[in-house]
Amino acid sequence: MNPADPAAAVCPAPLPETERVLLGHGSGGRLSADLITRLLVPALGAAAPGGPLEDAAVLAVGECELAISTDAYVVDPLFFPGGDIGALAVHGTVNDLAMRAAMPVALSIAYVVEEGLPLDVLRRVATAVGAAAHAAGVPVVTGDTKVVGRGAADRLFVVSTGLGRRLPGPAPTAAGARPGDVILLSGPIGCHGVTVLSTREGLGFEADVASDTRPLHRLVATMLTAAGDGVHALRDPTRGGLASALNEIAAASGVGMEIEERALPVPEPVRAACELLGLDPAYVANEGCLVAFVAPGHADTVLTAMRAHPEGAGAVRIGVVTDGGPVVVRTAMGSRRVLDLLAGEQLPRIC
Repeated sequence: MNPADPAAAVCPAPLPETERVLLGHGSGGRLSADLITRLLVPALGAAAPGGPLEDAAVLAVGECELAISTDAYVVDPLFFPGGDIGALAVHGTVNDLAMRAAMPVALSIAYVVEEGLPLDVLRRVATAVGAAAHAAGVPVVTGDTKVVGRGAADRLFVVSTGLGRRLPGPAPTAAGARPGDVILLSGPIGCHGVTVLSTREGLGFEADVASDTRPLHRLVATMLTAAGDGVHALRDPTRGGLASALNEIAAASGVGMEIEERALPVPEPVRAACELLGLDPAYVANEGCLVAFVAPGHADTVLTAMRAHPEGAGAVRIGVVTDGGPVVVRTAMGSRRVLDLLAGEQLPRIC
């Protein structure tokens, strides 16, 4: 290196980490997508069926169509306003089944418990699992419990698997969005992520906002009854928030989207917290809302049906599907900005 050369004084761009797992690989954003598509799926080889990455897999068993989904929950803290890790495990798996138009039939729950966890904490979580499953109308039929040494886990992780029976008609799919489709959102965004972050860090916002965690399968059944095959795609915007969900559908369907920023329902406490913390509400996790891509001729009917249902009372139109290009947000000032996948980890340990 020549010290007299001005270029020698320029700091090189940091090299991306390619040899180790980062916290951002669990973000639900670009790093997560890269980990899945470049490492995990190729490693399966011929055992991977191919096709778009869905919230749940649909399987033909004789004349019956079933759906199966599995998820692991590592949320910190275990308990927060509006929910806890137990209810979250039930609702998240039920909702993943619902996004493929499947009604839950059975759940499996596994606990990974760190040595030293108070039994009262485990009892409280297990009780919450039972209460949430009963309210959703789905039995917990099997499970497992493993105990690891102190420091080998963070208190308690919950793994849930769900089996569902597909409703009649075409299954909504991540690859199903079509140009002209109306994009509907079932309710406010950002409540879950802000609540968990605020509770974890003691920020005080949880006094004004609570997690939206809840099951959505009955709302989905109402929507499909109203529109039949007019509902082309469904996604619950959990990790990575609404922005990641929109980008995942856009990529799988080969379409673009135009979103109206003013139409996004962001509760004022969530907006205030995001402004203070430098967060974009579109990337903040949710656990009780869904985004739907609906044929324009069915949009009004579906929206009316959603608003008549408790889980969809705050449903709104937020945009349209376009022929191609990125997911674009039309701002309140009339300008446009690209709403891309989250590059790294905005809020870790959120679900």
